[in-house]
Amino acid sequence: MKILIIEDEPHNAQILSEIIVQLKPNSIILETLESVEQAVKYLSNHNNTPDLIFSDIQLADGLSFEIFSKIKIKCPIIFCTAYDQYTLQAFKTNGIEYILKPVKEEDIEAAFIKYDTLKESLKPDNEIVHLLKKTFSEKKNYKTSILVHYKESFIPIAVHKIAFFVVENEILYIQTLDTQRYPVFKTISEIESSIDPSLFFRINRQVLLNKNIIKEIQPYFNRKVIIITDKTITEQLIVSRLKVTEFMNWIEQS
Repeated sequence: MKILIIEDEPHNAQILSEIIVQLKPNSIILETLESVEQAVKYLSNHNNTPDLIFSDIQLADGLSFEIFSKIKIKCPIIFCTAYDQYTLQAFKTNGIEYILKPVKEEDIEAAFIKYDTLKESLKPDNEIVHLLKKTFSEKKNYKTSILVHYKESFIPIAVHKIAFFVVENEILYIQTLDTQRYPVFKTISEIESSIDPSLFFRINRQVLLNKNIIKEIQPYFNRKVIIITDKTITEQLIVSRLKVTEFMNWIEQS
């Protein structure tokens, strides 16, 4: 897959590139462009035809929509932006996903899944716009408790009493604040999408962590960080390198 990135912030472009390569190692990043002018010039050359475009919206010399009004493109666009007011305009272009910054690996992965699904049989543009607008506008009701199997019964565990979720030997477990542990017969991605993202953060592929147990954040090797808690926890709670910036921003949010 040939991918074009349009992003005027080098740090964001680098993070996005790393996530793309990690999720799609066989993909080719054709170029990273920083402005409307550069993108128009690049896409005017018919030899530079991407299969997919990742594009910021607010660029140094204007909005990226100016590019797509000047150049007729056939490939889908995944918009990555810090602003939510351009949703409808994005989907009136070839937009198939609208990701709010800071970019998350899970959001990019979901966007690739959507791209792969639509690639073989795209619906008419107006139907895609309608479906995506409906999906984007739906309000999320997050779970307040999780049912776990205990002895011969099911018992509810209040979400705010969960220290973290952890995958071990392909099984997902809940660890409560009082150090009890229960298996949950769901995937960590299913749990992540059903609980409040302001309370829980997926620090790596194995661990979904409750913000309220964090006492300190310390540097770790290879640009990772490790979390120190005030609970008796044996696991090393390490934030993966690609998630550190997003994690730090999440910590500061209310």
